[in-house]
Amino acid sequence: MKRVGVRPENGHQTRLLRLLRDHGPRSRAELGEAVELSKSKVAIELDRLGELGFVDVVGLAASRGGRRSQMVALSSGLRFIGIDIGATSIDVAVTDGELRLLGHAARPTDVREGPTVVLDQALDLVAKVRADLGEQACDGVQGVGVGVPGPVSQREGALVAPPIMPGWSHFPIRDMLGAALGAPVMVDNDVNIMALGELHAGNARNVDDVLFVKIGTGIGCGIVLGGDIHRGVTGSAGDIGHVQVDDAGPLCTCGRTGCLEAFFGGAALARDGEAAARAGRSGWLADVLARDGAVRALDVGAAAAAGDAVSVQLVRDGGRRLGQVLAALVSFFNPGLVVIGGGLAGLGHPLLAEIRSVVYRRSLPLATGNLPIVLSELGDSAGVVGAARLVSESVYSTT
Repeated sequence: MKRVGVRPENGHQTRLLRLLRDHGPRSRAELGEAVELSKSKVAIELDRLGELGFVDVVGLAASRGGRRSQMVALSSGLRFIGIDIGATSIDVAVTDGELRLLGHAARPTDVREGPTVVLDQALDLVAKVRADLGEQACDGVQGVGVGVPGPVSQREGALVAPPIMPGWSHFPIRDMLGAALGAPVMVDNDVNIMALGELHAGNARNVDDVLFVKIGTGIGCGIVLGGDIHRGVTGSAGDIGHVQVDDAGPLCTCGRTGCLEAFFGGAALARDGEAAARAGRSGWLADVLARDGAVRALDVGAAAAAGDAVSVQLVRDGGRRLGQVLAALVSFFNPGLVVIGGGLAGLGHPLLAEIRSVVYRRSLPLATGNLPIVLSELGDSAGVVGAARLVSESVYSTT
């Protein structure tokens, strides 16, 4: 089994590990061709990775006309933990070295309760998943990736002035979780880790330039440039929820008015749905309000799916606002793919159709001529897979 804290020793080993992570078991011959190394050199590097506990020999490849080459895979003992903290939920998963989910658990939360409470909840979920898998299956975690709903300083491994998270600014998330779990920890914005998840195992696999839009309590955008996450100088790139779309619009959680997030997102959709219920404009939502005492964003989605005209219009209005912002981004960035994810992606094709309509109509034809705009196929697992991918990038490197 690989010892925690051990790293590959050179760039050749890094490339070999990432190839095995992204493409699964390969023969020594195939790996040598992929990294352009001679048979003797690739044998030396793979043997050393075996000594370090990173790889195993798992059989023989099919004959290519001569002696059969050994098949190599990442060690079956490699483990990563992915933690995806949203505004209202926590997802935790344990993965193998190829980032396949071995165990997954989730629970509701409220990030406004503060970092100590929420991180303790995350650790409880980690303990549950590990207990379900058995200690032997999780002995020696190589790294922990964490996503949080706000701007992150990569240097500190901490949030910086998140608008909806009192008490979290500069809290040492990386240090606390590292001490508790005994493994290296990396922290990033939750939208960035979802984008990484899509790159690894979703619709964005094999696409170099991608916009991943998360619609949850708020709205954010993960920017993939040349196959890598673009975070910007201070880590705040992609915060499209606070792009102003109407200077006379409602007050946003950031303290400004007319932000995209103030018009659309979980909190805004719930607000507008409840207002429609109280005004008697939607019988469906009025029944929900009478029964539950509140209207949630997903209630509006369910009402829209059932044909409630007011709810359909709320979803379309939100899609139109988001489409306007995305149209500008598409013309500016010229991505090869746009993926829509997050909790409100569950609003489904009525939302997607409105977004597509606006983007295709308002963006430059050259930018949209072959541009797919799709729903995430990973759903709730995008964040935990991406968090594991985030920390694997560090573990499978020399620094």
